[in-house]
Amino acid sequence: MSSEKSSASHPDDSPVAARLPATDEKGVVVDAEFAGADISGVDPKKVLLKMDLRLIPMLALLYLLSFLDRGNIGNARIEGLTETLNMTGPQYNWTLTVFFFTYCAFEVPSNLLLKRLRPSIWLPSIMVAWGTVMTLMGIVQDFKGLLIARLFLGVTEAGLYPGVAYYITMWYCRSEAQFRQAMFFSAASVAGAFSGLLAYAIAKMDGVGGYEGWRWIFILEGILTVVVAIIAYFTIYDFPETAEFLTEPERAWVVHRLRYQGSKDSGQMVAESEHFKWKYVREAFTDWQIYLGLWMYWGIVCPLYGTSLFLPSIIRELGYTSSTAQLLTVPIYITAAILAVAVAWFSDRSGQRSPYVFACMCAIGVGFIICISASAHGGVPGVVYAGIFIAVCGIYPAFPGNVTWISNNLAGSYKRSAGMAIHIGLGNLAGAMASNFYREADSPQYILGHSLELGFLAVGLCAVVGLRWNYRRINRKRDQMPLGEFSDAENSEKGDRASTYRYVL
Repeated sequence: MSSEKSSASHPDDSPVAARLPATDEKGVVVDAEFAGADISGVDPKKVLLKMDLRLIPMLALLYLLSFLDRGNIGNARIEGLTETLNMTGPQYNWTLTVFFFTYCAFEVPSNLLLKRLRPSIWLPSIMVAWGTVMTLMGIVQDFKGLLIARLFLGVTEAGLYPGVAYYITMWYCRSEAQFRQAMFFSAASVAGAFSGLLAYAIAKMDGVGGYEGWRWIFILEGILTVVVAIIAYFTIYDFPETAEFLTEPERAWVVHRLRYQGSKDSGQMVAESEHFKWKYVREAFTDWQIYLGLWMYWGIVCPLYGTSLFLPSIIRELGYTSSTAQLLTVPIYITAAILAVAVAWFSDRSGQRSPYVFACMCAIGVGFIICISASAHGGVPGVVYAGIFIAVCGIYPAFPGNVTWISNNLAGSYKRSAGMAIHIGLGNLAGAMASNFYREADSPQYILGHSLELGFLAVGLCAVVGLRWNYRRINRKRDQMPLGEFSDAENSEKGDRASTYRYVL
């Protein structure tokens, strides 16, 4: 059976084997706690639903608050932040840029700690830290104070997105992951909409307690983050092996299928490595697919951060009032959230990633071409708004597809942990670049910013084609290799470089 065909099947439709093997091919007991567990009565759809209801809502809320706290500086700006702190346009851009320096630097160590520590402790703890920093941003008095606060916000928020993206791979198989990634990532879309509504309401507090409205945006959203973090200590589950809401056979089924998912299409079942070795981290840093995938990531994330940080300002510069600009961001983000989940569902059902990522990135390109054309013509703010609308509706479905695709093709728990953090960490340097694309001197057309976004997108599209071509070439080569050429122990050690492993296209 070819890997292309077999990868399109959906696990929910597959019958559950009567019993799990007690040992793998090396003679080592597989998941000793569950060895030989009877799973004949396990209903896969019921188990997945239980996991969805217990895991995804809290993850989505965490990421909503993370994205809200990261991007609310754009809302604060149009409510008077730069005027109060006597900041120039380049100084404002620097406060956006420095966030990504520390954010990128701390992602890999944070992901490794997530695996070594308990997610129910690590994720809420970093959330308390960034909520505190966000609250203190509301009392800064000058540019230097805001710059330092944004540096520490990057340190404290660094672990959340790569941590949650990796956490999902510890619970869901490759053909189920994008739908769940999209459900929690769509919270970023809702955060964009909610940010506009919340900022519009909070700005009405201007003068309360002697504070400007923009200060209250930081203070109240920071306090909300800390409150939710305290709740998260009691509502986040650690690993499938210890999940109390699953029965023992259900835990056995979840753990077993995760261990063998990468080799199930090869005809030789090999368990993925779960133990830590520094060599897995080194392999992640030298893996070709992460660096080619990085260009795909930049092609999506440059537009993502460009729009999230500057969308209110762009709309205001089109001639709308601040309050109208805040509200006009809402329908864009709500539509994008719906599309993200819908595209992910189809992608999981088909077992393919690249066609959906490519199509969504093409939509981003159409949106920015409209923006550039309409801005150059002038006098048509509604057309510019439509272009931004189309671009954002391509960005939000493309992003979870891009992250899921790379995570699908990294095998071995610790290599996946490090590899996802490298991919997301270096990828988020695009935020530092995008922070400087939309210069105050270029308003209201912002043709330079739109053009730079389009340039990164074009390179990203080439990277998508390159990844798919290489994955397909390697899969076909492995299909021709005889089974048993390498021992199961060797294949387990090699992870996604094993002859039994098949890449998702």
